[in-house]
Amino acid sequence: MKYLFYCFTSSILLFSCSTQQDEIETSNSEPKNEKSTEEIAPTLVIHGGAGTIKKENMSPELEKEYEAKLKEALNAGYKILNEGGSSSDAVIATIQIMEASPLFNAGIGAVAGVSRIKSPISAAYEVMNSSVHVMMSGKGAELFAEQQGLEMVDPSYFHNDRRLQQLLRIKEKEQAQSTEKKTTAQMEPYEHDYKYGTVGAVALDKDGNLAAGTSTGGMTNKRFGRIGDSPIIGAGTYADNQTCAVSSTGHGEYFIRNVVAYDISARMKYKGASLEEAANNTIDALGKIEGTGGVICLDAKGNFVLPFNTAGMYRGWINQTGQPNVMMYKN
Repeated sequence: MKYLFYCFTSSILLFSCSTQQDEIETSNSEPKNEKSTEEIAPTLVIHGGAGTIKKENMSPELEKEYEAKLKEALNAGYKILNEGGSSSDAVIATIQIMEASPLFNAGIGAVAGVSRIKSPISAAYEVMNSSVHVMMSGKGAELFAEQQGLEMVDPSYFHNDRRLQQLLRIKEKEQAQSTEKKTTAQMEPYEHDYKYGTVGAVALDKDGNLAAGTSTGGMTNKRFGRIGDSPIIGAGTYADNQTCAVSSTGHGEYFIRNVVAYDISARMKYKGASLEEAANNTIDALGKIEGTGGVICLDAKGNFVLPFNTAGMYRGWINQTGQPNVMMYKN
């Protein structure tokens, strides 16, 4: 059995002081689906981050904006699947919609160690197809992206005033706590704004191939050089035709420690667990070490689950019905 693993990571300091991290992974192992390829129903599942997403904190107008953007992303990716395109192409198209939206902490509204690549998830795909490496970052990644003909932009493209004000509020609270003899080193970058804006997608195409991709701006007010789970294979993203495709969102340190995305696949592969059982047990284990967040998981038969242990998670799915379905809150 042969697996191909790919990811792209980058980080800089710009306005929101966050890290852009992106990964795409495509499984090239033989499909597990026992149905003929004609019977496979292409499926796409997405997330837009998990955290304190509560209806009482959401204006009707903003709720409609999120709903519309999630549906737009689903429709963009599913159009590719419905026309016979690959799962990896569908994942990229889906994530690009969310990267380009200031509603999510990925792409616009986030910043990266590469400050000029318009769509970092596209760079992740080029690492997959056009290099012998697994992970690239910084100026070298920018040069590589330019050589592949990707669209480059001025760093000001990534500025988003809402994210800047969010950062400034957190820094003010941090300074206030510092005067109470709590040092900067003791401060946790996430504790004042318990919401994650990572975006991700998992897809199943007509050939039974699974793909997963994840893109994030990282935790607001992160510490210097911090890298989260999104670009780390097996932590934030994983895909294997024999088990499932997974994209994660949440407090990355815990997802790295628990190797969350791979753990779900391993429970299926080695314990014979169902997708639902494997995903729920993994999120339960995450909670036991005080990790928070969620995952979207899809198997080669089109089954999918979206468990999380936060107040909400932007999420959605679309399959053979052709109708996008989106949800935001726990209930």
